[in-house]
Amino acid sequence: MRVYQSFIDDSTRWEGFVHRPDDIVVCSPSKSGTTWMQTCCALLVFGSPSAFPGRIGDFSPWLDMRLRPKDEVHARYEAQTHRRIIKTHTPLDGLPVDDRVTYVTVARDPRDVVLSWDDHFANAEIDKVVELRAATVGMDDLEGHEPPPPPEDPIERYWAALTDRSSDSGAATSLHAVLNHHLQTWNHRDRPNIARFHYADLLADLPGEMRRLAGVLGVEIDEGRFADQVAAARFDSMRSRAADALPESDLGMWKDTTEFFKSGRKGEWQGLLSAERLAEYHGLVAEQVPSELARWVHNGFCGD
Repeated sequence: MRVYQSFIDDSTRWEGFVHRPDDIVVCSPSKSGTTWMQTCCALLVFGSPSAFPGRIGDFSPWLDMRLRPKDEVHARYEAQTHRRIIKTHTPLDGLPVDDRVTYVTVARDPRDVVLSWDDHFANAEIDKVVELRAATVGMDDLEGHEPPPPPEDPIERYWAALTDRSSDSGAATSLHAVLNHHLQTWNHRDRPNIARFHYADLLADLPGEMRRLAGVLGVEIDEGRFADQVAAARFDSMRSRAADALPESDLGMWKDTTEFFKSGRKGEWQGLLSAERLAEYHGLVAEQVPSELARWVHNGFCGD
């Protein structure tokens, strides 16, 4: 398996993890709808937010994240007696793929991913993140690898983040990293236990996509409460229970919990890319992935 590592994540933390036949692995790039998909899966598995076995971050912690001890995360999953929903940002070629396990990925226009990451970073308590990382795995591996400061101009900062090729870690949100993640899923698209969803499709038809997800997971829909489940998966509902719905809510790493759940922005990157840069962007996409995959990554199934 390929190893993906960065300041925040480490795919080798999967070593020693024992899968169960009905596990659900939500496997998506950062800022692509991972928490949204975890919530949709949990609503279908448990029925309602009141029936969840705790906060999302408690029963579905990010397995690769270097801010908690690996043994603690493994033990948390091992202790669960219900169907498990496991969060990862590692691409499939860095995971122990098991035919008995269902893998669900979510794509989002990479241009929106980078814009969302900028908001995400601004809302993070960076000092707290550094403190947790240092306490969990230390900082020695970072010596001599400090990244340069980002440009102060927001447009230049956006372009630098979009075109960064310094990392394709699962937590990275550059075009290069996001396309690599989806290319690995694309290479296994014919496997029946690997399902692809798209942020734009979830925005356009959440009830339809949740029905499709239920089929993927083998969950029978309870028509009497399905409308309530869909309502609980909408952004306004998740924002209203942000303390329970956002990831790693117990670590104190967010300035404002409600800021994590914005309105599901789509297409707000427009105006940040000149015609010349947009053409360069499409050239970079064409260098890395097939045209059919590129269309899906940007538009989903509904907009294809």
